[in-house]
Parts: sequence; C-alpha cells; structure tokens
Amino acid sequence: METKNIILELRNKHGLSQEELAEKVFVTRQAVSRWETGETVPNTETLKLLSGIFGVSINTILGSPRELYCQCCGMPLEDASISRESDGSFNDDYCKWCYAGGQYTYHNMDDLIDVCVKHMAGEGFTEDQARAYMKERLPQLDYWKNHRELEDGGKFESFKKQLIDEFNALNINGMPKVEKLNALVGSYVNLAYPMPSGCAVKLLDDNATYLGTQLEGENGRCFGVLANENFLMAAAYEKDGTEPELLLYKKR
Repeated sequence: METKNIILELRNKHGLSQEELAEKVFVTRQAVSRWETGETVPNTETLKLLSGIFGVSINTILGSPRELYCQCCGMPLEDASISRESDGSFNDDYCKWCYAGGQYTYHNMDDLIDVCVKHMAGEGFTEDQARAYMKERLPQLDYWKNHRELEDGGKFESFKKQLIDEFNALNINGMPKVEKLNALVGSYVNLAYPMPSGCAVKLLDDNATYLGTQLEGENGRCFGVLANENFLMAAAYEKDGTEPELLLYKKR
C-alpha cells in the first residue's frame, strides 16, 4: 500500500478530519490533502509526529520499504514488537525484548542465546540447531558489532543483580532461588488475578517491558517474578498459566 493510502486509512481509523490531523502535526489542511493524493510526502519531523499519533512506525507509514529485524536478536519486526524510547517514540532497530525505555536489556550474548533457543526449539529446530544458528547470526547484527560502544558501564546488569537479590530476600515459601532475569513484554505475562471482591484484575501494562523469569516449584506449580524500577511482583500458577495466585506486589 502506498503512503497516501496509508495516511488516509490511519486518519479515518482514528476518526480525524483533515483539519484535525493538520492541527496535531502543525501543518495546513491542504498539506494533509496533498499527502493523501500522493502529491507530497511528510518530512522526517512530521513523520515522527504521525508515528506517535497513529501508534505505528515510520516504516509502516511509508509502506514498509524496509524489512525490519531486531539488531540484537535478529527477530523480524512488526509494529507490535518494535521497541520504544523513554519518550514513547519507536526505535525500529530493536524489538521490545532487547531494548526498552532507552535501555539495552542484553549485554551477554550467551544469555540471549539461551533465551532464544528455548523459543526456537519448539518451532522446527533442535536445541543444537537453534544454538548453532544463533551463534552464527548474532555476531552479524549491528548491536553485537558495536557492543563495546553501546555498553553502559555495567549499570543495567547491576540493576538486574539488585532485583535478583531483592527477590531472593523475600523468602517466598516453595519458590526456588532466582538466578537470572530476562526481558518480558507485558502482554505475554499479564495474567488476571482474582481479588477478594470476586473480580479478576490485570496489573501490568501490555505494552511495557519488564524483567522477570519463571521458576518451577517442587510440586510442579510454577512461580513467576516480575519487576521494574518501581515494583516487585511474585505469582504462582499452573504450567499452562491457569489458576493464577498473586503472592506479592511490592513497591520498591
């Protein structure tokens, strides 16, 4: 689909007139009309504004001329999986799992490979095949080529270590020791927990990225821990995610 048709479709989808969209991006109604007839294309700064208003990447507005994939893990990127900066704008170089809110979430290639192998092993790869593929693929990506320049001096890894220590200090009955935390997107782990009132409540932002992991208890019931700079959360549930129980939600 061409840019002119995409802008028209997105504008209608959001219930905006040409005048209303023009006001939001600081141009005239005639400018919007020219975009939608294909006479002109928005400039770079206006594309950024349109991206924020419509909630899609600039690449999507331009008709997806580039095939996007994460420059850290290599996964293909769509608008739903593209990372965001701390101001909410898209960063189409990375996925939500590898970069979130201005922070790179993986600083050790082997840790990332371990996470990817678990997902790939169920999709037609053996674990050995998946590991060999990732070891060959990752060094070709921009993040790992420039890893030294992109390092934060160990600040993020220190933050993860602090969270691990805080989780283990909780001494939750039956929960194994937390050894590692991985990046997890809210929509994949946002369970609805039953409240005393009888209603079920979700506590996470589907679009946010958290640090967490899943641990298997001795009785086969799973424990899930999640955190960010503001809170610690621990829950228990069956392996298929049923019968969730909120064990702890604590502000940091």
